[in-house]
Amino acid sequence: MNGMMLQGFSWYLPSDGQHWRRMAERAPELASRGFTAVWLPPAYKGEAGTADVGYGAYDLWDLGEFDQKGAVRTKYGTREEYVDAVRALQSEGVQVLGDIVLNHKMGGDELEEAVATEVNPANRTEDIGEPGAVGTWSRFTFPGRAGKLDRFVWDASCFTGCDWNEAEQRSGVWRFGEKAWAEDVDRSENGNYDYLMGMDVDVSDERVYAQLATWGRWYLRSTGVNGLRLDALKHISRAFYQRWLADMRASVDHELFVVGEYWSKDLKDLQDYIGEEESLSLFDVPLHFNFFHASEDPEGADLRTLFDGSLVTADPIRAVTFVENHDTQPDQALESTVRHWFKSAAYALILLREAGYPCVFFADLYGLPNDGIPAVAELPLLMEIREDCAFGEQHDYFDEPDIVGWTRTGSDEGPGCAVLVSRRANGEKRMHVGTAHAGERWVCVLGEERTVEIDDEGWATFPAACALLSVYLPEQAAEALSNIPIIVKPGRES
Repeated sequence: MNGMMLQGFSWYLPSDGQHWRRMAERAPELASRGFTAVWLPPAYKGEAGTADVGYGAYDLWDLGEFDQKGAVRTKYGTREEYVDAVRALQSEGVQVLGDIVLNHKMGGDELEEAVATEVNPANRTEDIGEPGAVGTWSRFTFPGRAGKLDRFVWDASCFTGCDWNEAEQRSGVWRFGEKAWAEDVDRSENGNYDYLMGMDVDVSDERVYAQLATWGRWYLRSTGVNGLRLDALKHISRAFYQRWLADMRASVDHELFVVGEYWSKDLKDLQDYIGEEESLSLFDVPLHFNFFHASEDPEGADLRTLFDGSLVTADPIRAVTFVENHDTQPDQALESTVRHWFKSAAYALILLREAGYPCVFFADLYGLPNDGIPAVAELPLLMEIREDCAFGEQHDYFDEPDIVGWTRTGSDEGPGCAVLVSRRANGEKRMHVGTAHAGERWVCVLGEERTVEIDDEGWATFPAACALLSVYLPEQAAEALSNIPIIVKPGRES
């Protein structure tokens, strides 16, 4: 089986409370498309209520069950609908990953006065003021929940810092009392990047740890999710997550797959975070940026370097590959949108190769005009080829800057494929598909509609014509495809 994940949301979904229902309804379709897992957005109440995507974490215990921040439901629906969506997906054989935001809290219920020191936002290791009183929205009592499920009250002692001083009505970055930023976080930006936003959770405090562990066990038990997606890893202590994940795994009777977001272009940062424990996978951010930069340079991109410095090359077992996500969308803080002309090739590069666990973006699959993202027309076909054909030994031909290719020779699970990515007019590449295919005709199902014949030693010259992406399949496999009609033009055989 070729595993494939769907990021089951985008940033600008409508705030109509129907997303959980829509995902439940889509469960059979997603299973039929070959998805083995769906990453759902944060399910708990955010500070912006029904407008919150989920990353402005307010009350982790409120999954759309209590009247808080203006409504009972979240942007996506109610707790009952969330659990129903999880069950619907699982009933179709699709695992569900829950999105977890433990780095910060936002939308505090009560104002407190706390002693804090202002620090340089561009270098959080540099104090720029003396300790003094600040007004901070650091007390979280969750009045709409009124102690149901859990009675823990958060106050300033539970946090490391904040970014708003109510007393002076201004923003900045303040560190509380005698507290210190965590050292095992990203230190290549801002001196120390422990602080990100809102009220920075002090995960070194044993009371806080106990609360987060209690909540995590409850969340896994009550929702039944199969795994987790961890947000903002570069901003939260690595030691905390090593401990917390061990506790979570000890609380369930199944394998708990975990993938984290460590937003860095530097492969070493990702490798260091994975470490010897190898307790989680990471999204392949360097590979995303390789795609982004290639899409920005249609005439000069060196296709041979597309996998240089990527996690999938260095550690294919721990790499979750992706083309786009909610953070890279237009107008987001991490905007790095891969240009549409290159997306079909980028998806082929993660879906039709043997290494990595590919994640498809919701907006690329369905198209969301309000996001400014059209659907990638070739994506359903590429997913079908992944599910049915892209198996067997891989041969790479990344030897020319303007045309690269690879083949999969096939196995008992599927017949194999041959793929070219080219920015050369009338390019071609001689590639090996295995002697088991000798004498077969292979059909181009994406690109120019022509066929090639495999020679007695399993080789053929595959033309790319003027297409960016060309995908070839054995003729019988091509005829079985359901996503496109296969038309082979007379006189175009070679």
